[in-house]
Amino acid sequence: MKTILGISAFYHDSAAAIIKNGKVVAAAQEERFSRIKHDPNFPKKAIEFVLSCEKKEVSELDAIVFYEKPFLKFERLLETYVACAPKGFMQFSKAMPIWIKEKLFQKKLIIDSLKEIDPKFNSLGKIFFTEHHFSHAASAFYPSPFSEAIVLTADGVGEWATTTISLGTGKKLEILKEINFPHSLGLLYSAFTYYVGFKVNSGEYKLMGLAPYGKPIFTETIKNNLVKISSDGSFWLNQKYFNYMTGFTMINKNFEKLFGEKKRNPKTDPISQFHMDIAASIQKVTEDVMIKILKKIKTEYQIDNLCLAGGVALNCVANGKILKKRIFKNIWIQPAAGDAGGSIGAALALWNQETINEKRLIEPEDSMSGSLLGPEFKNDHIENLLNEKGVIFERVEDQELLIKTAQFIANGDVVGWFQGKMEFGPRALGCRSILGDPRSIEMQKKINLNIKFRESFRPFAPAVLEEELSNWFDIELPSPYMLFVGSIKDNLKLNIDKNSKVSGIEKLNIKRSEVPAVTHVDFSARLQTVNKNQNLKFYNLIKEFKNLTGCPMVINTSFNVRGEPIVCTPNDALRCFMGTHMDRLVIGNFLIDKKKQKVQLKTEHHKKFELD
Repeated sequence: MKTILGISAFYHDSAAAIIKNGKVVAAAQEERFSRIKHDPNFPKKAIEFVLSCEKKEVSELDAIVFYEKPFLKFERLLETYVACAPKGFMQFSKAMPIWIKEKLFQKKLIIDSLKEIDPKFNSLGKIFFTEHHFSHAASAFYPSPFSEAIVLTADGVGEWATTTISLGTGKKLEILKEINFPHSLGLLYSAFTYYVGFKVNSGEYKLMGLAPYGKPIFTETIKNNLVKISSDGSFWLNQKYFNYMTGFTMINKNFEKLFGEKKRNPKTDPISQFHMDIAASIQKVTEDVMIKILKKIKTEYQIDNLCLAGGVALNCVANGKILKKRIFKNIWIQPAAGDAGGSIGAALALWNQETINEKRLIEPEDSMSGSLLGPEFKNDHIENLLNEKGVIFERVEDQELLIKTAQFIANGDVVGWFQGKMEFGPRALGCRSILGDPRSIEMQKKINLNIKFRESFRPFAPAVLEEELSNWFDIELPSPYMLFVGSIKDNLKLNIDKNSKVSGIEKLNIKRSEVPAVTHVDFSARLQTVNKNQNLKFYNLIKEFKNLTGCPMVINTSFNVRGEPIVCTPNDALRCFMGTHMDRLVIGNFLIDKKKQKVQLKTEHHKKFELD
């Protein structure tokens, strides 16, 4: 069994991955091709892409693995409806026809969809299914640099499990403990995401970014009413306050009554200090639960290595707190920790469990290739597109490209940076990025409001040279996938008037450090460390910027507007660039200056996407 296709689909963030002899070769989310954010549909285009990387047809694959077991999920839905009857009848009556017609017989749907890609495909014995949380655990353990590790997975819900603890040793991976639906840390966090007026399954990042503006004054209210937390970190959610089991919303009127305010309407209600305090409170509860669980399993298993996956593992603030507690010596987090990463986990799970004579692949950093696993475009392709569109550009060699781009950023320009292979997972890591100068006090607002077209409070990540990390931030482990938050070093913080009456979003206007555009209001930063091995060109660009300015980091945010998937192709990049206030586009070996372009190329690009 050499070449295996992994698929995740039908909920959100559908994706495909292909592995060969235990090595992840390629992976991509369907949203990048379809341009539908969090696209849940069968990942036909993503599958076609990953197959092209191996020059394989579907019929030539050794196996195809789906990341969860539909019958177990159906069992959970039925048991939930029966247990709660007659409540939830409306949800039941709407869900059942879809399940009976489509979802229950997903094997047939998958086979039929694969035959559309390759009519020669014979499914006999080639389709496998693995459990949702096992896919998550496999995606975390098998690509990690550890021969032995404890694996914690936490998300909304898979089939039944919402939280699992697994033990990985060599090629063996076993789930030891689990917490089941409806008790879910992910659903608890999503309930507050919904309450504050953000979208579930996409707005959780916003809630995390909003939290530092508030105070966790509702922490005890949450712990005393909504979630009972045991000494070992296991938890129980009081369904008196929630509606996700039987309704179409996350919370009910009891939830609103408990906190004294109705759910925020994002179209009419501004974000208030109350919402900031709510965000801070649920963030604190989430951190407390995660830390309790991890302290218990470290005491119980006495293993130094920890792997994390599942949507909750994308909470980089909580990850930073876990790191600071030094519960585990080493931590590795799957960069595509959400459902997209399940495609990788499913494929790796089958390979490692079924290939007896093959050794598990373990690499010093990890075996994710920097998560640069997506499509790549040659200069000829890019140049043909630019000529076809009538774009005015300059072609330069690599070294000149780096020097000029560093100069653009130092001069205050916002640069669209499109290079190499597209990233897999929710973060742009220096290949499909928007870059800016972290020393600028105005840059955070400029990029948020005029380029991303999103809320001004949302923080940006510094992409920092790995060897400079400890000189600027209080964090010891590298953070190549932007999954840890650290604080700016004390000597780089600026004195702030403690008597200042500035509050809420206005805190943005206070300069807090030498790199204010990447220093959040609590002096934190969501860090990306960059080294030569994982992304040489991006590393060399930051090196040039440091040579020019003395600052070893740049702002790195994803190349898209609010509500849009990260750009995939040169055409996506050009459209986004011309529809925003970005100043420059550096794409392949081509430099494009917005001021020199014909007015006909400009678009209102952001209006094409529903705001998230």
